[in-house]
Amino acid sequence: MTGLPFIPETITVHMGAPASNAENITVSFPDYVKNVASSEIFPTWPENSLRANIYVIVTFALNRIYTEWYRAKGYNFDITSSTQYDQKFINGREIFDNISRLTDELFKNYVVRQGSIEPLFTQFCNGTTVTCDGLSQWGTVGLAEQNYTPYEILQYYYGDDINIVTDAVVMTNTPSFPGVDLRLGTFGNDVRTLQVQLNRISRNYPAIPKISEIDGAFGVQTEDAVKKFQEIFNLPQTGVVNRATWYKIAYIYVSVKKLAELNSEGLRLEDVQKQYREELVPGMQTSEVKTLQYFLAVIGAYYESVQPVDITGYYGEQTEASVKSFQKVFGLPETGTVNRAVWNDLYRAYMGIIESVPIDNEHDVILFQGRILKEGMSGEDVRLLQEYLTFINKSYPNIPAVNNTGYFGPVTRSSVLAFQRQFGQPQTGFVGAVTWNEIAGLYSDLKYGFDKRPYQNPGYTIKEA
Repeated sequence: MTGLPFIPETITVHMGAPASNAENITVSFPDYVKNVASSEIFPTWPENSLRANIYVIVTFALNRIYTEWYRAKGYNFDITSSTQYDQKFINGREIFDNISRLTDELFKNYVVRQGSIEPLFTQFCNGTTVTCDGLSQWGTVGLAEQNYTPYEILQYYYGDDINIVTDAVVMTNTPSFPGVDLRLGTFGNDVRTLQVQLNRISRNYPAIPKISEIDGAFGVQTEDAVKKFQEIFNLPQTGVVNRATWYKIAYIYVSVKKLAELNSEGLRLEDVQKQYREELVPGMQTSEVKTLQYFLAVIGAYYESVQPVDITGYYGEQTEASVKSFQKVFGLPETGTVNRAVWNDLYRAYMGIIESVPIDNEHDVILFQGRILKEGMSGEDVRLLQEYLTFINKSYPNIPAVNNTGYFGPVTRSSVLAFQRQFGQPQTGFVGAVTWNEIAGLYSDLKYGFDKRPYQNPGYTIKEA
């Protein structure tokens, strides 16, 4: 649950109650909807009744997938076949022709509350032997016979404040866990999601400290919030968000916002907005492209088969060729574009270099150490940052000098902001790969008169298998 909802290509159904020892069946999403509709309702019902029920079946399933209701609990499926929990699915059953036709028309449409983006938890029951707060399947027949439209039928049961999202995009359903642990110094959209969720959870669990800036950079405040969350929910208090912590946070977030209930608090678009572009393609010119090029430049300096690239911010033919060479070396599809899987492998390769490159007193111009530096953090990389800024101050007095304490306080932040203003960078106040590289490069030029950054003259290469 890290972005806008979409229609999954497939859905995995557990053929029994959640904890039962039953098999899992993976089918295409349209085939799932056709099966459930053929199992739950009668093909002889009026067409408006059938349409309203198909909207509800689609939306119910999408809510389970979007909230990762079962996967966040550790299960390896999206939904069950048990009507006690979900919708009736009978593997291999006959599909009615008219239901198949209507599903092909409607399976990319779903119901939302106005002002919210998540698929509504469209609770329903048959309306005869079982009644509930949501839609009555048999009740839709009577409404259709009174010439209610499908939308009016849905409004009758779920209220006037609903919309139907139409023609949603179809995508492969992938787990929301980033694929790499999130920790102090990591950054990106997944960190932003984590920060939004922890801040909302803290309203119900006030012991969890608020994160003052939702900026996508994992700082000390985020680490403190994670540790307190782990303490409250009996997880190891590492401050690192691994798979277990990620899904526990996701599950509690869904629970406190009631996203899997009819009276959902709702998700707003700004709750899931992406701060960083995750998909980079040729033709782009962004700060994310600069970060990509920095990683490729370093990796290309140490891996013989990865083509180095200039750090320009423009995704041209050189960058595309470099990406393809990286993908070839690391066994990824050679698309020339960068998605989350490529980002993760880039980061792993880069961090492998950081761990391999020796740092000694004679090599004070070092590589970005792989973690965003921001206020509240400390360490040797912070001390070196302060040393660089203080030396730069001799030539650029509007960039404040900083005591080399190793602690990133307000003065260090002011100096970073001044550097970013001076050299036309986004004024974030924290130091990522691009800002670090430009600070280190200027420091090297001013102190030594030439570029001493390690990836310009690495001294050795890493042999690929």
